[in-house]
Order: sequence, then structure tokens, then C-alpha cells
Amino acid sequence: MNKRIFNVIVAFGLFASGIATTVAQPAKVPMVGFLGMDSQMQALRIAAFVDGLRELGYVDGKNIRIEYRWAEGRFDRLPQLAAELVALKPDVIVTAGPPAVRAAQNTTSTIPIVFTVHDPVGQGFVASLARPGGNITGLTFQDQELSTKRLDLLRQAIPGLTRVALLWNREGGAATLDVVTSAARSLGFQVLALEVKEPSDFVTAVAAAKTWGAQGMVQLASPFITKHRKVLLEQLKASQIPASCEMRDYVVDGCLMTYSASIDNLFHRLAHFVDLILKGGNPANIAVEQPREFEFVINLASAKELGLTISPTLRTQATEVLDNK
Repeated sequence: MNKRIFNVIVAFGLFASGIATTVAQPAKVPMVGFLGMDSQMQALRIAAFVDGLRELGYVDGKNIRIEYRWAEGRFDRLPQLAAELVALKPDVIVTAGPPAVRAAQNTTSTIPIVFTVHDPVGQGFVASLARPGGNITGLTFQDQELSTKRLDLLRQAIPGLTRVALLWNREGGAATLDVVTSAARSLGFQVLALEVKEPSDFVTAVAAAKTWGAQGMVQLASPFITKHRKVLLEQLKASQIPASCEMRDYVVDGCLMTYSASIDNLFHRLAHFVDLILKGGNPANIAVEQPREFEFVINLASAKELGLTISPTLRTQATEVLDNK
């Protein structure tokens, strides 16, 4: 065979082989790491997040892969779980709540992190809402303003309210406690701040509030309290202390009322941030969003058990009235 013809045949064969190899290589499926505090506590939130991804065209197991790591209420495990996710080299890490966001932030400064958390500037997660400045962005709800609003609504629901207990956990932030305490005193209320650190603290905290003469309680945002909310609500019911709580879940379980951002909507919106980052967005320049929807929920059955009559004005303001007899 002519040497020149032989060389052409060999070159063509190598070229065709290269094309076949290129075609055979599957497209890279992006990986999302989800760092969770408790699978049961956050089950509905995950469903909202996955729905958000689906609406944007992402289906887990097909064109996106989600790797979950759950602390199952043991928040001290979050740093280890964050390290496990980082070792997998995901394209983005999604998480929520101060303990989980802090664990992710302390583990990586390069992998993008998308969060939903309250007061991210005050807690040192971002430089500002408009320009986060690092590898973290997402959604925030300002618990200082929401808790102050909950305080005012509790005032409207309880005639003659003068003594208010504030239940808080350090992960919620001392700054929020200071703001709500100041707001309560400006309304002429006496205030008793009660910190809970362990599940057993709920019994002693509610008992202390009852002994002090609290006529109502405002619960400040805290993943720890949310995890153990049923213990809290059992104690409040036994002590006949009306409360305004962090989110709708508490009211479903028996708390008198809440005024809060829609947490499901926040998690649904997290998918938008994941999409932006997977398409090349830099979290340092993606502004942190604030809530678009709020919920004012009242539990009428709880009000009746407490001997309270919810005024037509408050009922009209409510986005949802529960009567789970």
C-alpha cells in the first residue's frame, strides 16, 4: 500500500476514534450538598426545595445529584458532616440555620454556599445583603423585626398584658433579644428573659415564667427550640401561658399565634440561587434576598383553652386561622 495513503487512513482512524470518545463521554451532572440539622424537622422544607429545583428543570438523579448529610438534632456533628460534603467537591452547598451555616462557612471558603438564615450580617456570614462579598449568599428573614411584630400582636390578643417572658437560645442571637426587650419596655411591659440550652431547660423556664407572673411569652427564632418545640408547647399548655412563636409549625402544634416569613417559600426560593450558581454566578455578587411572603397564623382552639377571645380585627388580619379541635 502506498505509504501516503496508509498515513491518511491512520489519521482518519484516529480522528474518528476521537469523535467517538467525545460523544461517549456523558455530561457532568452537577452535585448539590445539603447540610441538614434534622431530617424530620426539615422534611417539608426539603420537599419545597426539591419542588423549586424541579420547576427550574432539575431532577435529582437525572440532571442533578443531591447529597444529604443530617445531624439529626446533634448540632455538634455539623462540622464533621460539613467536612464530609466538602470532601465530595460539590458544586454548591445548601443549608439553613445558624449552626449549619457556620459549620459550612468554617469548612470551605471556595465552594459556594446558599443559605436561609436570620440576620446573616450580624452573625458574620456576609458583609452586606447587597454585596455578600464571599462564597455565601441566599435568603434572610430578620427575626428582630418579626419578633417585635409578634410582641405587638400578642399585646392585641391579651387584654391588660403587662408582663412578658422572652424565650431564647444563644444561636438565635443576643442582639435579637436586646431589640425585642427594648421594644417590650417601650410598650410599658415588664420583661423576663429566659435562655434555654438543654431540653430539660424548657420545664424550668416555663415554670419560672409562671412563678414570675408572665401573662404571655414571645419565642425568639432558634433551631434548637424548633427541634424541641413540642416539649415547650406542652409546658406552656400546662401553665396556661399564651405565646407567640417563631413559625407556623408551632401554631399547628398548639402555640397561640405566629407572624413569620413563609419558611417553605424561602426553601423553595433557594433553588433559584442554586440555579444562578450552577450557571456561573458568583455568590459574592448575588444579593441576599429578604422574604416576599409572610404568615400571620392564629390557633383558635388554643385561644379557647386559654380563655382568650380573638377579636374580629385580629382574625381579619390573619392569613390563616386554625381551629384544630
